[in-house]
Amino acid sequence: FDINAGKIDRLKKGIDLTGEIEACVLSDVKILFTTDAEALCGCRLLIVTVPTPVNHDNLPDLEPLLSATRTIARLLKPGQVVVYESTVYPGCTREECVPILEKLSQLIAGRDFFFGYSPERVNPGDKNHTLERINKVVSACDIPTLDFIESVYQLAIQADTYRAPSIEVAEAAKVIENTQRDLNISFMNELSIIFHKLGIDTHEVIKAASTKWNFIPFYPGLVGGHCVGVDPWYLLHKAEKVGYSPEVILSGRRVNDSMPRFIASELVKTLIQKGCNPGSSRVLILGLAFKENVRDIRNSKVVNLVDELRAFSVQVDVSDALADPSEAQSFYRLPLVAEPAGPYDAVVVAVAHDTYKSLSVADFQTWMPLKPIIFDLKGILHPLRDHFYAYWRL
Repeated sequence: FDINAGKIDRLKKGIDLTGEIEACVLSDVKILFTTDAEALCGCRLLIVTVPTPVNHDNLPDLEPLLSATRTIARLLKPGQVVVYESTVYPGCTREECVPILEKLSQLIAGRDFFFGYSPERVNPGDKNHTLERINKVVSACDIPTLDFIESVYQLAIQADTYRAPSIEVAEAAKVIENTQRDLNISFMNELSIIFHKLGIDTHEVIKAASTKWNFIPFYPGLVGGHCVGVDPWYLLHKAEKVGYSPEVILSGRRVNDSMPRFIASELVKTLIQKGCNPGSSRVLILGLAFKENVRDIRNSKVVNLVDELRAFSVQVDVSDALADPSEAQSFYRLPLVAEPAGPYDAVVVAVAHDTYKSLSVADFQTWMPLKPIIFDLKGILHPLRDHFYAYWRL
């Protein structure tokens, strides 16, 4: 069930715009796709998987979650079980969602209906860690409900299930998974800034450090998307609600959010060194998606990079091999260039799509006939570095 009629129509035709499921697989399953909420009445188990973004002030935007909860509550029947998979802060399910379910349904939680939490862990673009292969954390309001929820998920996955001792533990486990990754990347981003000032290649430092048995290699980069760049704000919000102001988590967020400005500044410096006037320079950015090999552009930090470059009066074109141009226009009012036409003064490879890994020196020379500048944020074109006037990576 979804309120987006266009999405439902596409799914009925076997079309998954995310590219995660092939049409032949999607069309060969028995699924009722509907925009009719009444269809929920006949289901014993209702799983809520709506987005949980943040607003412009980086505060949790729970409206999609609460709206879905209201839809369910108006139709809720005795004996039904509601499970939330959306990433939230600890306590959200019990404190925000359950009261709505009780109020609008006039039913009592734990007696008339039951609830649980099982965080989603799907990794977009990852064909190895798919839904059925990822360990599933499950939690519930009581043991019988936990048994039921676990038994249903075990029908769908090949991996193990883990029974969390409480819903709050399961909620916290999910939110710290991405917060940990955010902090690890922020550390590497800060190191990258330091090493650039020292004239040292960050990737070479990581390669050398990785020879130690207990070193964990993370790499610098833009941190966007609907998980890693968002979830820490949920934990920050809850921590401040209980009277604690986190320092490490907030510091990591600040570092990661500052990277577009750092990259833009370095690119402008390089343009000036090349003899270009930034105000009359053209730059091509390859990639708008929040990560490699996905079409999802939500919370893309490439947009912030575009804004930073335009603040220096640089003319910027953006292209993406996978992203939907209509979504780019709708989300960001940013037109995508289907076929980039030079000459450009620099090219920024912002996203490590497989398509970009196969680019050749000739491709870049077509776009930049004079003294090509490559800003390869993920380091995917490092073997080509000697062919350019300037090669730069985080």
